Amino acid sequence: MIRTTTLDSGLRVVTEAMPDVRSVTAGYWVGTGGRDEEAGVVGASHFLEHLLFKGTPTRSARSIAEAVDAVGGDMNAFTTKEYTAFYVRVLSEHLDLGLDVLCDIMWSPSLAPSDLDSERQVILEEILMHADEPADLVHELFSTAQFPGHPLGREVLGSEDSIAAMTAEEVRGFFASHYRPANMVMAAAGDLEHEAVVKAVEARFAGLPGGQGPARTAPVGAPNALAVTTRPTEQAHVVLGVRGPDRHDPQRWAVAALNHVLGGGLSSRLFQEIRETRGLAYSVYSDQTSFEDAGSVAVYVGTSPDRAMAVVDLVTAELDNLVESGITERELVVAHAHLRADTLLALEDSGARMSRIGQSLLLHGEVLEIADVLARIEAVTLEEVYQAARDVLGGPRTLAVVGPFDQSDFAGRP
Repeated sequence: MIRTTTLDSGLRVVTEAMPDVRSVTAGYWVGTGGRDEEAGVVGASHFLEHLLFKGTPTRSARSIAEAVDAVGGDMNAFTTKEYTAFYVRVLSEHLDLGLDVLCDIMWSPSLAPSDLDSERQVILEEILMHADEPADLVHELFSTAQFPGHPLGREVLGSEDSIAAMTAEEVRGFFASHYRPANMVMAAAGDLEHEAVVKAVEARFAGLPGGQGPARTAPVGAPNALAVTTRPTEQAHVVLGVRGPDRHDPQRWAVAALNHVLGGGLSSRLFQEIRETRGLAYSVYSDQTSFEDAGSVAVYVGTSPDRAMAVVDLVTAELDNLVESGITERELVVAHAHLRADTLLALEDSGARMSRIGQSLLLHGEVLEIADVLARIEAVTLEEVYQAARDVLGGPRTLAVVGPFDQSDFAGRP
């Protein structure tokens, strides 16, 4: 059962009881991410993801780690372009300890200059590591080309220059502005009682009340058609995609089915054609991403450089085919079944349940019951998928490539 309570501070608390498990996963979801940073603090959200674990007035970084380790728990965080999440997973008998630690770092982080300086070096190393991963780099290259000059096109980690220049005062100011209860959701799932979680969270609140979500501006400019980064890699890393529906667009359900047929499963057209039939790649898939006011559908392929052109042509031809003819009835049946199973299999543990309800409440303002989600998947029709193919896949395309090429090698593509 899913229950929601809004505290006087403005914090929304949502829980889902799972009486058959022995764990609880609790997390804070902050409605601010990489796209919400001003020019002087690019990378601040990810910086805070690191810094909140560095200590509080009553706990050192080591004591935080030891407290969670001592009860066999897990604690972590991650940053996206539109939100940042912090969570702890413990046995239900240790929920009070988990909430003690989690609430302490969320409301009373030290954010000491010495911690900032040491963690700055860690993040700079992370940026370098990310730059050494061409399969990651090509996705960022694609985002930058899809949303040129817009914060959605920026790297969440920030740049070496922005991280090196960021001061403790700037980070504290960003925290004070965005880490406010009305811009946050606290979610918990597992062996719990809603009223007890609400009472525990309210008792541990130590921040300023109120706040609000960040103001955002939708991307309006056209995407760039081509972006190439020259690297002496063994493989060519290719992403070809288009802009898609935002997370509120009703067409997103049809695009989910379309994405599965395109490259979202083992039976998908691109997996079967590029990998199974032609043997041109080991890794080939498509993915749908939705933001508050924009989105994308993109195909990734890793292949040998001498096959890159052929792969781009095959992906382009399949996109054109879907725009022209849509999908078959059988493909829709398979997509329905796959999406249904994906939805249900993703709810096998308390962490997955916590993520679903926390993310849904933060991003959509509501949490759909699983039966409602499944009904919306099943309701997608063949004509709706065909319309989505024309509307989405028929739009301007962006090709991003990382490998031993230059821009002229892909002239005229996509």
